[in-house]
Amino acid sequence: MSTSRRPDWATIPNLVTLVRFVLLAPVCALLLDGPDTLAVVLLLAWASTDWIDGMLARALDQTSRTGEIIDPIADRLGLAAITATLAVAGLLPWSALIIIVIADVAMVLLATRAALGGRLEVSRIGKVRTFALMTSVFLLVVAAAWAPDLLGAVRVLLWFSVVLHVLSAIDYILRATRVRAQVRPEGGAPAGEEPPSRR
Repeated sequence: MSTSRRPDWATIPNLVTLVRFVLLAPVCALLLDGPDTLAVVLLLAWASTDWIDGMLARALDQTSRTGEIIDPIADRLGLAAITATLAVAGLLPWSALIIIVIADVAMVLLATRAALGGRLEVSRIGKVRTFALMTSVFLLVVAAAWAPDLLGAVRVLLWFSVVLHVLSAIDYILRATRVRAQVRPEGGAPAGEEPPSRR
C-alpha cells in the first residue's frame, strides 16, 4: 500500500499505538486496586499493541515518521507508569523503579535530539530490553493475581530486565554521542549515513 496519498500520521499502526496510550490509565487503576484477572487481561492487551503496531506497519507498508516517534514514547511512558504503579502497590521494588527512571531520564537528556532527528535506530539490545521488561512486569502481575508464591522468582527476572534496561540506555547514549560527533558543522546528517528504516 502506498503511503504517498495519506498524511504521515494517518495509519492503522499509529491508531493501534494510540490505543496503547488510551489503555494505560485503566491498566494502572486496576493494578493499583490490586491485580486480578481483569488487570491481567487488560495489561496483556496493552502490551500486545506494541507487537501489533509494528507487525501492521510492515504488513500494510504503513511505516511513518510519526510512528517512529510515538511508538517508543508509548513504550517509555507506559512502562514508567506501570512500574511506578506496581511500586506503589508494593509489588515492585522501589530501587528497581529508581534505576529505570534514572536510565530513562539519562536517555531523554542525552539522546532525544539524535532520536527525533531520525539518526538513531532501535538497537537489538533495546528490543530485547523492551520485551524482557514487559514480560517480567506482566508475569509479576500474573503471579500477584494467581500465584503469589512465584513472586520471588519473577522478581529475579525483573532484575535481569532492569540490568538490560541500563545496558540499553548506555548503548543508546553512546550511539547518540557518536552521531553528534559525526554531524557536519552546518547541522546536516552524519556523512555517509543512510536514512533509518521506519519503525
